[in-house]
Amino acid sequence: MALLQTFNADLLSHDSATLTLERWCGVHRMASPARVIATRVHGADKSIPPDLRAHLEVGTNEPVKYRRVLLSCGDHVLSEADNWYLPNRLTAAMNRQLDRSDMPFGKVVQSLHFRRKTLSADLLWSPLPDGWELHRTQMQPTSGVLVMPHLLLQHRAMLFDGNGRPFSALVETYTDQVLAF
Repeated sequence: MALLQTFNADLLSHDSATLTLERWCGVHRMASPARVIATRVHGADKSIPPDLRAHLEVGTNEPVKYRRVLLSCGDHVLSEADNWYLPNRLTAAMNRQLDRSDMPFGKVVQSLHFRRKTLSADLLWSPLPDGWELHRTQMQPTSGVLVMPHLLLQHRAMLFDGNGRPFSALVETYTDQVLAF
């Protein structure tokens, strides 16, 4: 749990999840070189949730593109990311790269000098049951093997360009592989 909280704090304190994942992967020697790649998931189209469209400050007629990727470092899939973005707020070169490559979104739009605003950060798992601190005597001993689910942490966030205009809404779900070192 301490590692997961450390990882979460690292993500929350930086604008680029991709660069944070690369640092994490490097520090924990998960791959050499520690480089995050995005594997696009084709055919998994999702419409943007209404609350995220509102955060993008666009009407229902404004085109919003969707991109789903698995972010990996070495053999480890660290994150499953859903990204909705406004193509008219990106350059033509950025849009081509997003359409034709597996490059992580954060690296493609890096020249926008974006900043990230986290809308929510939810732990999807805890090694202790809710209310454990109140009912310690009722807890059963375990075998000593900690079994984690595949999905551990989820962030919902917005990206803003250097002028403060929102251009991307995302949902990043981090996997148990962030602790696979």
